[in-house]
Amino acid sequence: MTPSDISAADPALIGPIEPDRLHVMSWNIRRPIPHLGRRHPDRWEDRRWLLMRLLASEQPSVMGLQEVMPEQLHVLAAALGPSWQWIGYGRNADHGGEHCPIFFDTGRLRLESWKQVALSETPGVPGSRSWGNMVPRVAVVARFTDLSTGASLQIVNVHFDHLSRKSRYRSARLVSDLASSATGAVVVMGDMNTTPRSAPYRYLTNEGGLRDSWVIARSRLTESWGTYSGYRPPKHGGKRIDWILVNDSIDVELAAINIARFGGAAASDHEPVQAVLHITKE
Repeated sequence: MTPSDISAADPALIGPIEPDRLHVMSWNIRRPIPHLGRRHPDRWEDRRWLLMRLLASEQPSVMGLQEVMPEQLHVLAAALGPSWQWIGYGRNADHGGEHCPIFFDTGRLRLESWKQVALSETPGVPGSRSWGNMVPRVAVVARFTDLSTGASLQIVNVHFDHLSRKSRYRSARLVSDLASSATGAVVVMGDMNTTPRSAPYRYLTNEGGLRDSWVIARSRLTESWGTYSGYRPPKHGGKRIDWILVNDSIDVELAAINIARFGGAAASDHEPVQAVLHITKE
């Protein structure tokens, strides 16, 4: 695939929306792995065009991405164009390594403030680890003003640990505190590495007061696909480990799990999850 294959004419699952609605996406785009064979489905040199192609058709207003390496940030920035910005830095102590950035369209959202915290006992210490996770985990927290409606919005983008159950649960509690301390509309999204049957999900949707966009959406545009495919065909009823959660200041009009394939190839080992939101209360 080449840049000439990237086309906004691809059929969109959601695509551009009305100015009083917000199209959000959460997507683990899979970090590049070196020295893969030319036919390997995980090869970033091939996948990047697929990723750019999907974004060109969907055109979300704001995205929470996970597992993003610095060289991928530049590809994303070039694909999205000059009206887009991103926030967040690497999860390591020196701010290098894997990112968990929030990308947003500056024509739609004005950034008011942001911070990044470690998902650990010492959230203010970059690169810190706790609760059994082998690598640092982070949350990026941003406050925006919606330029179309004037509404205030806080977004939290996260990537929970893939091995430690304790880490995922304690991370959920920390993220719940971040969300509950905000006023107005709140969106929490990310790769949670666990399912809605888990303790982190129960905590966020009970004590945390958040609601699952997939569950409460007025309409679902897709079937309930698993959000991790590992480049295999999508699995109906598979594990839904990527979520978009909202507080009660937001109505969810549409929800979707995007299983787009291009010539049978997937852009990532995860499927992007998407929602159309309406902020109803300030």
